[in-house]
Amino acid sequence: MTGVWAAIATVSGAVLMLIGAVYTARSSRAAATASARATEVAAVVSSEPAQRQADLLAFKEIREKQQEELRETREELRSLRSLVRAFVYYVGDLTTQMRVHGIEPPPPPERVQEYNRTGV
Repeated sequence: MTGVWAAIATVSGAVLMLIGAVYTARSSRAAATASARATEVAAVVSSEPAQRQADLLAFKEIREKQQEELRETREELRSLRSLVRAFVYYVGDLTTQMRVHGIEPPPPPERVQEYNRTGV
């Protein structure tokens, strides 16, 4: 009978060992999956500040370019306004000279009359 108990103990030990091995393998696989996911999340989290910094630099560069274009546009607008004012005075002087010499100048276009009335 001792031989039967020894055989049962051996078989039971082998079965328990097999169950333990399967359980350990499942736990190891779950741990590996969790570790891989944690590594992936850590990579995303650590790269996010660098991406934000890169975005900020790009936005600053775009903004500086737009500011420069706006400065150029404003300077061009000032120059054109100055030119229009100078032209208005010049045409006014020519019109006065024509009238002094008895020549009636043609009427100005509607847009010029509007500018003379409103200054815009």
